[in-house]
Amino acid sequence: MANNTADHPAGNSVAEGNHDGDFGVTVMDLRELMELRSAEAVGKIQEAYGDVQGICRRLKTSPIEGLSGNPVDLEKRHASYGQNFIPPKKAKTFLQLVWEALQDVTLIILEIAAIISLGLSFYHPPGGNSEACGEVAGGVEDEGESQAGWIEGAAILFSVIIVVLVTAFNDWSKEKQFRGLQSRIEQEQKFTVIRKGQVIQIPVAEMVVGDIAQIKYGDLLPADGILIQGNDLKIDESSLTGESDQVRKSLEKDPMLLSGTHVMEGSGRMVVSAVGLNSQTGIIFTLLGAGDHDEEKKVKKTKTQDGIALEIQPLKSDEAADSEEKEEVKAVKKVNVTKKEKSVLQGKLTKLAVQIGKAGLIMSAVTVIILILFFVIDNFGIQGRSWVAECTPIYIQYFVKFFIIGVTVLVVAVPEGLPLAVTISLAYSVKKMMKDNNLVRHLDACETMGNATAICSDKTGTLTMNRMTVVQAYLGDTHYRTVPEPDAIKPETLEIMINSIAINSAYTTKILPPEKEGGLPRHVGNKTECALLGLVLELKKDYQPIRDEIPEEKLYKVYTFNSARKSMSTVLKNADGGYRMYSKGASEIVLRKCSSILDAQGQPRNFKPKDRDEMVKKVIEPMACDGLRTICVAYRDFPAAAGEPDWESENDILNDLTCIVVVGIEDPVRHEVPEAIAKCQRAGITVRMVTGDNINTARAIATKCGILLPGEDFLCMEGKEFNQLIRNDQGEVEQERLDKVWPKLRVLARSSPTDKHTLVKGIIDSLVGETRQVVAVTGDGTNDGPALKKADVGFAMGIAGTDVAKEASDIILTDDNFTSIVKAVMWGRNVYDSISKFLQFQLTVNVVAVIVAFTGACITQDSPLKAVQMLWVNLIMDTLASLALATEPPTESLLLRRPYGRNKPLISRTMMKNILGHAVYQLVIIFTLLFAGEKIFNIDNGRNSPLHSPPSEHYTIVFNVFVMMQLFNEINARKIHGERNVFEGIYRNPIFCSVVLGTFALQIVIVQFGGKPFSCTALTIDQWLWCVFIGVGELLWGQLISAVPTHRLKFLKEAGHGTTKEEMHEEEMTEGADEIDHAEMEMRRGQILWFRGLNRIQTQIKVVNAFRSSLYPMESPESRSSIHSFMSHPEFVPQSEEEARTVTEEADPLPSASSGAGGGGDPPAAFPRGHESSI
Repeated sequence: MANNTADHPAGNSVAEGNHDGDFGVTVMDLRELMELRSAEAVGKIQEAYGDVQGICRRLKTSPIEGLSGNPVDLEKRHASYGQNFIPPKKAKTFLQLVWEALQDVTLIILEIAAIISLGLSFYHPPGGNSEACGEVAGGVEDEGESQAGWIEGAAILFSVIIVVLVTAFNDWSKEKQFRGLQSRIEQEQKFTVIRKGQVIQIPVAEMVVGDIAQIKYGDLLPADGILIQGNDLKIDESSLTGESDQVRKSLEKDPMLLSGTHVMEGSGRMVVSAVGLNSQTGIIFTLLGAGDHDEEKKVKKTKTQDGIALEIQPLKSDEAADSEEKEEVKAVKKVNVTKKEKSVLQGKLTKLAVQIGKAGLIMSAVTVIILILFFVIDNFGIQGRSWVAECTPIYIQYFVKFFIIGVTVLVVAVPEGLPLAVTISLAYSVKKMMKDNNLVRHLDACETMGNATAICSDKTGTLTMNRMTVVQAYLGDTHYRTVPEPDAIKPETLEIMINSIAINSAYTTKILPPEKEGGLPRHVGNKTECALLGLVLELKKDYQPIRDEIPEEKLYKVYTFNSARKSMSTVLKNADGGYRMYSKGASEIVLRKCSSILDAQGQPRNFKPKDRDEMVKKVIEPMACDGLRTICVAYRDFPAAAGEPDWESENDILNDLTCIVVVGIEDPVRHEVPEAIAKCQRAGITVRMVTGDNINTARAIATKCGILLPGEDFLCMEGKEFNQLIRNDQGEVEQERLDKVWPKLRVLARSSPTDKHTLVKGIIDSLVGETRQVVAVTGDGTNDGPALKKADVGFAMGIAGTDVAKEASDIILTDDNFTSIVKAVMWGRNVYDSISKFLQFQLTVNVVAVIVAFTGACITQDSPLKAVQMLWVNLIMDTLASLALATEPPTESLLLRRPYGRNKPLISRTMMKNILGHAVYQLVIIFTLLFAGEKIFNIDNGRNSPLHSPPSEHYTIVFNVFVMMQLFNEINARKIHGERNVFEGIYRNPIFCSVVLGTFALQIVIVQFGGKPFSCTALTIDQWLWCVFIGVGELLWGQLISAVPTHRLKFLKEAGHGTTKEEMHEEEMTEGADEIDHAEMEMRRGQILWFRGLNRIQTQIKVVNAFRSSLYPMESPESRSSIHSFMSHPEFVPQSEEEARTVTEEADPLPSASSGAGGGGDPPAAFPRGHESSI
């Protein structure tokens, strides 16, 4: 199909030499054109190209057929006009990550200490008489040993390198995983274009200039374009202009469509005029330094409450870190942590990390001071020596050794493995959740989901199958319980009904033959319309010939579906100059507008309000009580004699209709949903259904699903009643009123998107109950954006969801199924538990190691665990254990407990009992071995050995027993709720088994062959067996501990609390003002720098944030508060004014509320929220 050049000669394009390649218009011409708006743009198009068709001719494309899709042609277009993607920031190289890992203050201190120790070991004082320096230098067995003094320094440096490499590798693999995830999300974004006359979906990145794209309600435009044909098209351009009013687009007034804007209403076709970096969004990115300029920053679109704002967020980049430093001064100004910004877990971890960091710092300082004082007093005080110049290097070596011990205590005290555990656990979960149909876009959503206490779910497609079929009909004065035979209906009635259904629905909605033999036909487009088209096919007729006869261009006027209208109408011009309008919509709404109805003979007869009430009682309510959604199809003729009606005054147009048929459409409940909802209820999660459907239908479905249980006291209400209950006389929502409604509310029917947002915000802000509620919400319509944003976790539908809803969500359900939400809850709780397991294990190690190093140092002037040994312990305990414990797969038993809630501490009483109990066992054993080990094992005493003496068996046994106890305690740490069987399900986690066995093997190697660098001597088989035996004792001791009832141990404190209610209350007072997390405040006070180093946690939490934000840096903190202004939108009409209007309109309450929220919105009862413009 050399298609378009033939039918549209390409002007004089080839003759003009200055044009790009073979096209009659250059990139710059198009860019200049796209910068114009409304009238200017229309003028420029007329002056330079004649009309939009002229632009199509120059771009060699056909407005009807689209491009040919020929690869050579597409390649040419890429070359001339660029590709439709914005190049991402280059990933960090492994070396950059290594350099970042080296910035850790504790590691730097260790390196310096090691280098000093190395330097001093090579320096031999000339003829320094060892006697004069006291016993300091005495006791060295032979020259060879003293020469080996450099080994310790070198070993420390080596361990530091290992730690750095492990950290860098983790960061690198993490970044790789998330880039993979991101590209997967990008590939999933498709757009509808016309090629070779066929409507197809292609990935957004493959769109080229000249493509003819179909746009519809809910789309996020992926490129700039010029409108060719549009129906009632309204666009939200706030992302580019900041203006929240919707812009009406039409060929005459304003045909310019810009990338990154949202279609809020209507449908149409556009010719793509600019892609990638040449589009309006791309130009802004280039100005911001993305694009060609070495892609300084990674740019993504972020959905704010009223559109998209642009936000630049580098992926865990240096810029982020540097700006942190610079902003430290302005911190209180800048930091804007709103409640949702910090996830529950992050808040608790930051606090806990601050506490542990402080404790470690104090312990290590005290250790160093005690060691130095003891040494000085002993040498210069008790023994009365004087400081001799030649002894200085030896003394300095001692001081360096003390300093190294101090730093080592610090290294062990700070749990750097914690952020690693969080990261691994989240990354692992996200990867696995993909298999469970959850595409996680914000990492922390996964963990927040484990704390969810309420889920507000849609009905259509989430709880039901979203496969609609007409099962009942009221036609010609007869209520058919099944679809009637075609001969039972008068031919005139049949014809008008089929025309109405075929024409008055989106032409993109069709029923295609099944993909597999014997499968069900495929429904494409809006599901409710598919049901009506299915009815046409069942009546042995076909809708396609009617559509071919009246193509979209011939439709005179289309009133597309939106949540205020709750109906859709299409107007045709008749040959005689009159007009006919077809309408369909929610039955109770359309019937109100009907003044006649077709009788059994196919003739219109009068339809009075009392007839209507009778019909509602006899037909509509019985249908609704069977769980059917009812839709009324009607028409109206405008005679030619009356002249052209005023199409803008909708109320006059949509009146005086003639009802053709009322159909009952069934959307069966998914088989697996009732069980999933029962699981949620057992897990302490309340499920609420928020739907646009009729209240009877909603109640019937909610009962089938198990949301409403017989004999329980719950509320089901409509949006109208809900608003009357919660708003005061001024029409403002009052929290106290809402608090009376939501705890019992289970079904909210006929609700607008605004109602959904009000409900979610009300539940989240409510202070009823012990803890703040954590709310998850599902949504698919454009207007669900605010509710998805406000919720703690927003789920968007992957199949039925609009781009706008996906942009605002945290997790995308790729199968639109409610059971996937339950899986997300399970994974979320699993993340939380994994981190608690790791903490329980890590803190036991920390407590023991710090106390041993500290007491040992004070009593024997030398830490029983050497610096290198400590680093090894730190490595196995931090890195490897976080790998082992953070990758436990979830089990169904996680759903048998209540959610933890926001302020439950991270470390429960049971965990504290385990930590302290095991610490006692380990300390008793280690001190016994330290002070009596030589007698028990009948070996030489290793205490008080001089500098550079060879490693002793005594201290090797202490080290080995310590590691063995940790290894077996790692198995104990698998259970945190006091379960007895710690081995349960251990085979399901191969990573855990391999880590434990691997650590054991490495330990054997270190002890037997580690020698001087690890301060170890090879042990005999007997000694090894004793070490393992003492380790196994940990398992038995664990059984003993779990036998002690926790409630008896009142003195145990919990740690790692979340925000308390009082604090939350304060936060609410300052909402809108800049808020700052209390833990962060504390950090900012004195030890900012210390902290930065000490606590890799900060960086890592930044990393976790960076994943979120760089993956989808979707919310700029500033935009956060705009949700509050959302409610005071000028178009929100208070209820009282509204009522005055309602009387005249006889419409649903608050029609303008939804338009304030940005039109579009929740298709109500009558239609599921689909993509389609028409519905």
